[in-house]
Amino acid sequence: MNPEMIELAKRVVACKGWRWMPGMRWLSDEDHGRLDDFQPEYMGRPTHALPDLSDPATLGCLLALLREAWGMPTGITVGYSDDEALWGVSWSGATHGGWCGRGKTEAEALVVALEGA
Repeated sequence: MNPEMIELAKRVVACKGWRWMPGMRWLSDEDHGRLDDFQPEYMGRPTHALPDLSDPATLGCLLALLREAWGMPTGITVGYSDDEALWGVSWSGATHGGWCGRGKTEAEALVVALEGA
């Protein structure tokens, strides 16, 4: 994982709305894997692992956590703006033109939005 993704992963696990979910991919210095229902030891906050924010399933879980944290099971969308070269997370009640998180990558936009929840 590159240094920027490591920092993002550290930021997301520090969020109030963060938790490990089945399907997420995790990485550590020694190992990696995907969480499933048969790994209860990883369902808390493992200290040796970070979420793999380049993994599509992990990003999908992060979106689910974001919707939960904002109290909006639907209505939160993620999109990319070619004009601004930015990813954005928005919902109909958000401030600042509807954005609740923006970033250079989809992962960064989702992390910013969870931080703001």
